[in-house]
Amino acid sequence: MVNANIVFYVAEVLLALEYLHMLGIVYRDLKPENVLVREDGHIMLSDFDLSLRCAVSPTLIKSSSLETEPPRKNSVYCVQPACIEPSCIQPSCMVPTSCFTPRLFSSKSKKDRKTKIDIGNQVSPLPELIAEPTEARSMSFVGTHEYLAPEIIKGEGHGSAVDWWTFGIFLYELLFGKTPFKGSGNKATLFNVVGQPLRFPESPVVSFAARDLIRGLLVKEPQHRLAYKRGATEIKQHPFFEGVNWALIRCASPPDVPRPVEIERIPAPTASTSLKIAPAAIPAQQGSDNYLEFDFF
Repeated sequence: MVNANIVFYVAEVLLALEYLHMLGIVYRDLKPENVLVREDGHIMLSDFDLSLRCAVSPTLIKSSSLETEPPRKNSVYCVQPACIEPSCIQPSCMVPTSCFTPRLFSSKSKKDRKTKIDIGNQVSPLPELIAEPTEARSMSFVGTHEYLAPEIIKGEGHGSAVDWWTFGIFLYELLFGKTPFKGSGNKATLFNVVGQPLRFPESPVVSFAARDLIRGLLVKEPQHRLAYKRGATEIKQHPFFEGVNWALIRCASPPDVPRPVEIERIPAPTASTSLKIAPAAIPAQQGSDNYLEFDFF
């Protein structure tokens, strides 16, 4: 099963990526170290030095198709208990315990009854915001080895789809405590990302929805990857996020609120006190072998 805390944090990371893409920013450096928990328990992203700025045209898609089929006799409607939006009224009954049968009173004329039924049938899907910079293209070779998308490693040029690859790696690591393609060294890791299939460990056991979402995100060909065209809107509709109230998630109570930490202050040295640091105590300035910052333009 999937911990509810993981769903909450992953959902907020998804909204953060959606907002960046709406601004035309491809993040390119999602990993646990860059996800910070604020003092109110919500998350925020940090470290934007590898981000790519590009053009984007957010589009609001609204379906104009309305139900024109006449209502069936003795039709039953279902209302989802956790939803209050009109679009959550389904024409077919999936959960018998949450159904009701509409009653028609004889005091109303046939014309009035027909008008009310027609209005009830005109339930259209909610508008969808598409804010994906699909035209973004870069030849930069940047990122963390275990999170690099295959198209970056192969030098084929990449766009916003790399963020959805790293989002899948991020979710995998939260669930299993490790990344899926880590090898014995950096070269082995890069080889695994490009050439090895995705595998799931036997434990811990996670839901089918979680594994299905990861499979959709970790598709090596970016054009076939989940959210390649429609962005975060497509991911939000996945069963993994069932029950998430996207409109009010920033107002929801986080699963864990960090406790304040008192930092002990060291008194400043005075004339009678000298502060001596042994050379061995000074850490060597070494770069990380797991971090790439090479740009080829």
